[in-house]
Formats: sequence, C-alpha cells, structure tokens
Amino acid sequence: MTDSKYFTTTKKGEIFELKAELNSDKKEKKKEAVKKVIASMTVGKDVSALFPDVVNCMQTDNLELKKLVYLYLMNYAKSQPDMAIMAVNTFVKDCEDPNPLIRALAVRTMGCIRVDKITEYLCEPLRKCLKDEDPYVRKTAAVCVAKLHDINAQLVEDQGFLDTLKDLISDSNPMVVANAVAALSEIAESHPSSNLLDLNPQSINKLLTALNECTEWGQIFILDCLANYMPKDDREAQSICERVTPRLSHANSAVVLSAVKVLMKFMEMLSKDLDYYGTLLKKLAPPLVTLLSAEPELQYVALRNINLIVQKRPEILKHEMKVFFVKYNDPIYVKLEKLDIMIRLASQANIAQVLAELKEYATEVDVDFVRKAVRAIGRCAIKVEQSAERCVSTLLDLIQTKVNYVVQEAIVVIKDIFRKYPNKYESVIATLCENLDSLDEPEARAAMIWIVGEYAERIDNADELLESFLEGFHDESTQVQLQLLTAIVKLFLKKPTETQELVQQVLSLATQDSDNPDLRDRGYIYWRLLSTDPVAAKEVVLAEKPLISEETDLIEPTLLDELICYIGTLASVYHKPPSAFVEGSRGVVHKSLPPRTGSSESAESPDTAPSGGPAADQPSVIPTQGDLLGDLLNLDLGPPVSGPPMATSTVQMGAVDLLGDSLMGGSGGSFTPAPSTTAPTNVGAPLGSGLGDLFDLTGGVGTLSGSYVAPKTVWLPAMKAKGLEISGTFSRQVGSISMDLVLTNKALQVMSDFAIQFNRNSFGLAPAAPLQVHAPLAPNQSVEISLPLNTVGSVMKMEPLNNLQVAVKNNIDVFYFSTLYPLHILFVEDGKMERQMFLATWKDMPNENETQFQIKDCSLNADAVSSKLQGSNIFTIAKRNVEGQDMLYQSLKLTNGIWVLAELRIQPSNPSFTLSLKCRAPEVSQYIYQAYETILKN
Repeated sequence: MTDSKYFTTTKKGEIFELKAELNSDKKEKKKEAVKKVIASMTVGKDVSALFPDVVNCMQTDNLELKKLVYLYLMNYAKSQPDMAIMAVNTFVKDCEDPNPLIRALAVRTMGCIRVDKITEYLCEPLRKCLKDEDPYVRKTAAVCVAKLHDINAQLVEDQGFLDTLKDLISDSNPMVVANAVAALSEIAESHPSSNLLDLNPQSINKLLTALNECTEWGQIFILDCLANYMPKDDREAQSICERVTPRLSHANSAVVLSAVKVLMKFMEMLSKDLDYYGTLLKKLAPPLVTLLSAEPELQYVALRNINLIVQKRPEILKHEMKVFFVKYNDPIYVKLEKLDIMIRLASQANIAQVLAELKEYATEVDVDFVRKAVRAIGRCAIKVEQSAERCVSTLLDLIQTKVNYVVQEAIVVIKDIFRKYPNKYESVIATLCENLDSLDEPEARAAMIWIVGEYAERIDNADELLESFLEGFHDESTQVQLQLLTAIVKLFLKKPTETQELVQQVLSLATQDSDNPDLRDRGYIYWRLLSTDPVAAKEVVLAEKPLISEETDLIEPTLLDELICYIGTLASVYHKPPSAFVEGSRGVVHKSLPPRTGSSESAESPDTAPSGGPAADQPSVIPTQGDLLGDLLNLDLGPPVSGPPMATSTVQMGAVDLLGDSLMGGSGGSFTPAPSTTAPTNVGAPLGSGLGDLFDLTGGVGTLSGSYVAPKTVWLPAMKAKGLEISGTFSRQVGSISMDLVLTNKALQVMSDFAIQFNRNSFGLAPAAPLQVHAPLAPNQSVEISLPLNTVGSVMKMEPLNNLQVAVKNNIDVFYFSTLYPLHILFVEDGKMERQMFLATWKDMPNENETQFQIKDCSLNADAVSSKLQGSNIFTIAKRNVEGQDMLYQSLKLTNGIWVLAELRIQPSNPSFTLSLKCRAPEVSQYIYQAYETILKN
C-alpha cells in the first residue's frame, strides 16, 4: 500500500484522534500515527500541539519511528524551545546506544535543532561522539561541530571542539578526515582571520592519503582545502601535483574541476623547463575535453572554466581545437561560449580550419550566433596577422549574401581590421559603400561613417555619402551623431573647398539644435579649433591612430589569477570575484596564485610588502570617469589586515542617506585629483638587539602642545563644481576630529541646502553631524565651517590608505572630490604604552613588520622633537644616548586600535633622522612616516 493515505483529510477532531493514537499501546498504531503527523506537517498544517505526545514516542528501539520523531523535533523545536528541552535526556541516552546508526542519528538531530537553550546540553554527547570508536559516528559529529559553531561560536571554542576537529584530520578513516576538513573549512570561512586549517607538510600528507579512499564529496572538500595551501618550494608543489593528478580521471565533474584548480594553482610554482611541467600540461587536456561530452548545462559550466584556463595557459588545449567546434544541436549558450574559446585558441597552425568553421556558422539560422560568428572572423584577422587576407575575403563573401544583419556585423569588424592594418585592405571600401542604404543599426552606421571619414580622400563622393546621413541627423543615436560630426570635420580638413557648407551645417546642428552635452561640447571644440588654428585642428583630428590590440576582451590579469583560485565555483561561471555577488557578513577572502618560480616577484602580496618604492609606483587616487562612484561602493580592495582588525566596523553612515540615491551612486560628477603622496626609500639597518637594557634608563619627555594643523588647500575648484569652491584641512583637538571647511560661492546664483557624505574609507571616517550652513550663500560670499567627524562609519580599505572620497550637495547639483587626510588626526590621546609592554610587543612582532625611513633636513634636537610629537599624540616612552646618538622610543595608537611602535635615531650634527616603525599592519607604516615628517617639518 502506498503512503498517499496519510495525506487524505479525516473527519473533524483530527488532532484529538492523532493524540489518542500516539498514546496507544500498540507499536504499529503508534508508528502509523507519527507518519500521519509528519504528513500533516509536510503539507503545512500546524501539528505543534502534539509536541509532548510525539516526544513520548522517542523511547523506542524502532529505528524508523525514531527517525520520524527526530524529523518532527527538528521542525518544531524552534517554535517550542521549552518543550524541546524535554527531549534532551533521550538524545543523551541515544548518544550512548549500542547501535552506531542511532548514536549518529541523535548527534545529527541535535546539531539541526537550532535552539540556544539546548546547545549547552549538546556538548557532552558531542564530545563523546567525536571520540566514538565507530567512524560513521565520528564523521557525523564532525559536521555537527560546524553546525554548533554557527549557532554559538564562543561555546565551541570554549569547549575545545576545534582542537578535537583538528585531531580528526589525522583520523584513520578517510570519510572522517573529509568531514573534519569540510567542517573546519566552513568555520574558517566565517572567521577569515583565524588560522584554523593550519596546514603543514605532515597534515597535507594525511589529506592526500585520505583523498584516494573517500567519497566524491569528501574528495572535493579535501581538494578545495589543498588549493588553499602554499607549498614551501617547487619540490613539494610537484609532489602534491603528482598525487592529485589521478583525480583527473574521476567520473564526477566537480572532482575533476577541483583537481584542475589545485594543479593550475601549483603549476605557478613549477619551472617551465621541468619535464614534469610538460607532462602535466598533457594530462590536463583529456579530462577537460571529456567534460564537454556531458549534458549541455554541465558543458556550459565546463566551458566557462575552460575559458579562464585558456586565458591563463592556452598551451594546455592548443591541439584540441576540434572539440570546440559547434554541433548543430548545441543550445545557444553553449555555442556562444565555444565560439569564444575557438578564437582564444586560434593560431597560425589552425586558422584555416577555424575560418572554414566560422564561415559555415555565418550561414546558420540563429541570428545571435551568426552575428557572433561574423565578429569572430574579424577577431581572428586581428589576432593572426597571416590570416587577415583570408578573413577579409571571407567577410566580403558574406557581404555578398546581402543578409542584412550579416552585412552590418561584417562592416563593424572591417572597421577594426582597418584600424589594425592601415593602408592594406582599403580596396574593399567600394564594396562597403554599395551597402550603405541597408544599414539600420547604430553600431554599423557609425562604423561605416568612420570608414568614409577616415578614407575620404579615396572616396570620390564622400561628401554626398555623409550628406545623406545628415538629413536625419536628429533621429540618429548619439553614437552615430558623434561619429558623423567627426567624419565631416575630417572630410573638411582633407577637401576644404568642396565641403565648407557641409561642415557649417553639421556644426550648427551639433551645437545649436542638440540637447546632448557630449555632442555639443565636441561640436564647440571642433568649431573653435577650425576657426582659430586649422593647422592644429589637422594635427588633432587627423592624428595617427594607435593600432588596436589583438585581445581586447581578456580578463584583467590579477582578476584572472583570483578566478583561477575559484575554478569549479560560481565565481568561475560568472567570471566575477565572490565579493562582487556574495552578500552577508561572511568575509570573502581574496585569493591569489602563488608567485612564479624564478620570478623577481616578492612572495608577499603587494598589500603587505613593506612600503618604500618610488612615488611613481603609487596608484593614483582618482578613479577614471568611466567607473565613477557606482562601482567604487561595491569594491573591496586587498586582503584583510591581520592584527587588530581594521575592517570590522559595520556601523552604517548615519541613519539616512542624506543626499538620496544620486549622491554616492550617481554619475553626476567626477573626482578632482588630490596631491599624490610620495613613498620614502627604505634605508638603514634593523634595530639593535640591545633593547632590553635601554629601557632601564629614564625617559618620558615632552610637554603638550596642540596637534599640528596643515594650512587649508583647495579641494574642489569652482570650475569643477558650477561655481562652488571648497578648501579645507583636518584637525584634532582634545580627542575630537574635525574637517575645517571654507565654502565660497563664485557663481552668479545663491547657494543653499548644503549636505555632505563620505564614501566608505579605511578608518571609517564619517560626519558626526550634518553640514550646517545657516544662511544661504550669496554670490562672492564665503563661509567657514568646522564639521565634527567620528570614526564609526563603514570601513573599506582604500588605495592609498588615507584617501577620502567626499560628495557635497547643494541646491544646484551634487559634486564629488577626493582628498588625503593626514594620519596624525587619528592618533588617540591614550597612545602611551607602558615600558615593559612596549618591550614585549616589539619583540613579539615579526621582523618583517619593521620598516625604516629617513627624515631629512630636520634640525631639531631630541627634546624639541619629543615635545613636538607629543603635541600630536606620539608619546616618548624612553630616551637614551648611545655613542653620541639620541634614541627615542615612542608609541602611538590609531582610532581603530592599531598600535604603532617607533624608534627614532637622532645624531646631533646630522639633519637626517632614522625612523624605524613596527606595527601589526605594516601597510600603515608609510603613512605614519608621512605624519612624522609633516609634524616635524612644520
């Protein structure tokens, strides 16, 4: 008999009847009743009233009944936590049952009951199950630890479960090892800073041994864990690769991709001259090819991953072009992805094959696919120079088909071919001009206009052709209008006598009759150029164009390296890093490939390497116009800083977004550059080891004077902000930070309704109060305002660290600017460390965290230096004279709790001081040095 009978409704008083049946003495009747209860629960009826009666049925040896009761418990424990505690005793008893299945079932259910009150009772049974003699129970208990950690992380740490989990990595049973790794990885993900999976060659060896024997999901957990390990040298990397390679022949595609990820990552460490490197390349191709014989959905995921692999190491699949040829029954998403990979693999050796295929595709029925195929022919011409001629003749054949969309795509790509190979294929222009009337898509029209303008001297009737476009100028898209304006100006510069009227007509259309600011501005620029200096106009408009590069759609290298570390996950399908689409509190750790063997790259990531390169290496403060603040707000740069957390503040900026959506997400303005910072050069030897005895001497000098305030500078010039000029500086007085602003109205209208907002920044700086300008600001009037700031805003690591992006709104518009704040405004008043503490902390910090700088041209003596720095909350803890040198030992503390320790060496006759800084977040050191320099020299 089927189970459908449990879902049929019975007569009135259902709950009452079920209650009676649940309390029946007959085992069979009891089981039937529990099944009915579960069926009602499944269809959404509320059967929570039966909680005590169902819990009573737990006392049974029948495994099936026990499972049903446990299922009911999991569902209702949350809504009835007090009743759920009644079941705890049974759990505890079941955890000691002779049957391992029941022990595992009990511990699994306890982990699924997410009730705080029950979790403390869970600890003892869980501890026993983690050391159970049966591996099935141990593996279940391992996962339970991760579930418990999600409910109450502190409890798990206090009870020492994490250490027990780490011990399970050495378990004799491979499934227990896999589950322990999975649980630790899950916990580590929510605590990126904790080094839970402390991997070393011994534990890696155990994982590799377990890899051969556990289930496919276990293998995936272990491989993902291996991918996060950093081998100490190429020998170890090779040995891991050798032991992971057999996984490539696994039947499960997820295991294959996880193995590929590990191998791609560790190959970075192998020298290309090694025989093994070549062998590994050969071994990687077959499994990737095999993935393409799966169903279309799997093929798509495989192709998206292969796309990344081919960009990183095209040599892996260079001989496998044929498997990417499109089949007639492939879904469109697979076809388009295959096309992309074909072009990436196209080379002189296989271009004939590829072109024959692409020409075939261009006659298909699917419009999107045909368009992409025609584009692909153009991309091949640009990529493989020897094939350009064949590609052009193929494109001409396609144009002869007179199929509208084929012709349009062909013209777009021929424009690119002209850009790549100037003065080579211009003979085809006549054919293109014949198809002028059939063009109706903006991109194709714009491409054709560009061709006519660029080669106007070779086309007899160029002026007539362009004039024909001009008739419907206002109906064209912006792209076409801009292109037409430029083409006619080019034509005028090449044939001035014949086209005088035409150029005047287009300039007046662009400047007087158009609402589009881009078009108007370009029109005015051309007008002024032509009217003031035709020679200059010729140099500007007819300048040599740079050749276009062959691969414009490659993923940016650092992003590609990060995505390679995420092969087999969603990130590799979206081609975006997880931080771009994973929401929530879990810290997404940025991964990167290990440095190449034999390369001069430092093994440290650029974020943590000691500062000290020349100023030219500094990334500029200002984003390009294109990626304005819209994306800036989603960016999350660099790995989290170790030590006192820098990016843990989650306090949002104010309760409301003062300026509405338009402010930080809009495109209403662009940043004005702030002065760039100069990085110092690393000099001097490491600090002497005689620190111990130095601290027995007297120290603690200096008197309090006000913190240094830099003079105001113009942050936002009036010409960039429709007449509003903003100058300012930052100051710190008695523990409070303020931004001192002068707003000047240089426009002809009154300004009012001012508001201000900061973008997320490295130290969480945010306005502590609204920007209050009490009276409207009349023309030519200035007002001084001191805006109090706090450090509880949203945190995001900026580049450079002290970059602050600000938006100011008034009744006219929203304006953006960016400025650098001096770090000494963040030095807090309780930054003086006890001497013993200083000594212990200095010794405790690793030597690589020490950075040295030179402060030049400073003629102060030690006492004056100490006094001046104390005014800005840099405290001298001890002073000592060694061999005629004054040594000052100093400490300071930033608003986010980061301590910085310093040793300043001053030679009386030498105006250069040596500053050694030690800090748990070394990226801060350079900015601390700048603060020292600013305070001492002003």
